[in-house]
Amino acid sequence: MEPAAGKILIVDDEPDILEIIGYNLRNAGYETFLARDGGEALDKARAFHPDLIVLDIMMPVKSGVEVCSELRTLPEFKETRIIFLTALNDERSEIDGLNLGADDYIAKPIKPRLLVSRINALFRRTSKTDERVLRFGDLVIDRDRYSVSLRGTDIPLAKKEFDLLQLLASKPGRVFLRNEILNQVWGTEVIVGDRTIDVHVRKIRQKVDMDLITTVKGVGYKFEI
Repeated sequence: MEPAAGKILIVDDEPDILEIIGYNLRNAGYETFLARDGGEALDKARAFHPDLIVLDIMMPVKSGVEVCSELRTLPEFKETRIIFLTALNDERSEIDGLNLGADDYIAKPIKPRLLVSRINALFRRTSKTDERVLRFGDLVIDRDRYSVSLRGTDIPLAKKEFDLLQLLASKPGRVFLRNEILNQVWGTEVIVGDRTIDVHVRKIRQKVDMDLITTVKGVGYKFEI
């Protein structure tokens, strides 16, 4: 028997959703564990140490945001991948969760194939934040040389454009909030508006000529290629 592709904890208070997600992830080769509320989620996370947690936001006992917050305080869960399941009108909780370090979110009603695809993408991540050269097929981002090349051709980017691109590319698929981008690229002592990010993203798209930065409306941006 081949080893599982990874261990995934699925947390939702709706049995039908647990069954659907669990079935599709097991078919995709993952080992799954189920929890029906926030308290059980914490217990099973400690017991099984999953590689990824699919976490509903609105749950009894503890909300998904509370569970995420508690897990992120524990050293063994600081790098655990977390995907939130959110209702379409749950934007505030969605943003709170991303602020706590969640990797992605998916809106209900759930499309199983999309969920599996997003989870596969998270598991495929090979770039780590301490790697100096990030490679995505023909696209290469060299953080030491401050250079970007596509199919061997250098693409000239201004420093802030490069800083923004390498930040997003450091964690492909993860949504970076606007405030987070402003703090990490421009710093807390420089006052710039949200429009500044939009302008830099547009310039990067034009220069690289690839659809690699996705706008998450009302939230921020993420790198996908």
